[in-house]
Amino acid sequence: MTKQSDRLKAKRVYAAPSDSDGARILVDRIWPRGITKERAALALWLKEIAPTNALRKWFGHDPARWGEFCRRYVGELDMNDREVGHLRDIIKKGRVTLLYGALDEAHNNAVVLTDYLLKEDDD
Repeated sequence: MTKQSDRLKAKRVYAAPSDSDGARILVDRIWPRGITKERAALALWLKEIAPTNALRKWFGHDPARWGEFCRRYVGELDMNDREVGHLRDIIKKGRVTLLYGALDEAHNNAVVLTDYLLKEDDD
């Protein structure tokens, strides 16, 4: 059986789509600036799996707040069974690329979400 780690990755929505992306799912609450729907080549936009507006604004992409952001966002994910379950069902069907708009490739919600999904896959 293929593990989720073999079929799940994250990348910036601004990067060109590739054949290896599979289903491209935007996991940001707000639409990324300067991207058309055609260029994004989305299969789905899962706004409700993104951090709440309050958490997103508090974090402000400040790496000094990264640890606390991760803790709070995981708490939100733990309470969001519907959207997490929906995303898991999609991943079971094939390769998925979680798309995000942040410039920082190491400190963004898609990184936390990917780790969250892979950690649960290992349990």
